[in-house]
Amino acid sequence: MTDNPENRRADLHLHTLASDGADSVVQVLETSRREGLAAVSITDHDSVGSVAEAVSLGPEYGVEVVPGIEISVDLGEAEMHLLGYFIDYRDRELLARLSYLRDIRSRRAARMLEILAGMGIPLDLEALLPGQITGSVGRLHIALALVRAGHVRSPGEAFARYIGNDGPAYVPKLKLEVPEAMDMILRAGGVPVLAHPGQFNRDEMIPDLIDRGLAGLEAYYPSHSRFEVNHYLELARHYGLVATGGSDFHGLNKENVRIAAAVAPYSAVEELRTRAAAVREKSRCLKT
Repeated sequence: MTDNPENRRADLHLHTLASDGADSVVQVLETSRREGLAAVSITDHDSVGSVAEAVSLGPEYGVEVVPGIEISVDLGEAEMHLLGYFIDYRDRELLARLSYLRDIRSRRAARMLEILAGMGIPLDLEALLPGQITGSVGRLHIALALVRAGHVRSPGEAFARYIGNDGPAYVPKLKLEVPEAMDMILRAGGVPVLAHPGQFNRDEMIPDLIDRGLAGLEAYYPSHSRFEVNHYLELARHYGLVATGGSDFHGLNKENVRIAAAVAPYSAVEELRTRAAAVREKSRCLKT
């Protein structure tokens, strides 16, 4: 790892076995060290199950771990994802809400398996989560189970034939409304950031999201073109937001994306830390 602060890098979008990633915390940290990363963030879907271990082990690997999470937000026919950084991952209110969301995820998966069974494709719900630690199940788990059972050759084919938004076994996902998702992150002392806005492609909503608490844009992302990266860097500067970045790594569950495939400068971590301190101070003042 270089000692030059200007060359320090951070991958702030990583998934583990606590949601739909294939790697353990140790594997993620080992790879992050090899990549020379100064900091990472564990941002599992609706789960902080890997965060405590990662924070504890981070110093051993010479990698700072930013506690994080990723939450799906409802936009009618579409959805967007919010990342929350420097959250209090031990907050009881947050943990209770996440437990509820994971329960909803499990019910959705069970219903999709019922439909697939009716199509002559039986799968076991328990078998969807080999090695998983929290039960935060998503469609990718079902896609991988379909591959393992030999019904399809790839997760992409599973989505195309069965569980994509127009597929015969698709069941809509419960997604939080924007105010509720923002509130979850802010009440846990975290900083809300819009994930992969180039996929979301609704820039006109950014001012309203800022009014609700948005503090950053994920400008650096593997599927963002150079134009999109520069575009979101400029939007971040224009609105006074933190420009973050990350790989959205899922291990072998998404084989084409590696850790450090997209990174932000370490200065983004420092900006997020400062904003998180301001969120907590504001919350403290409101309570006194």
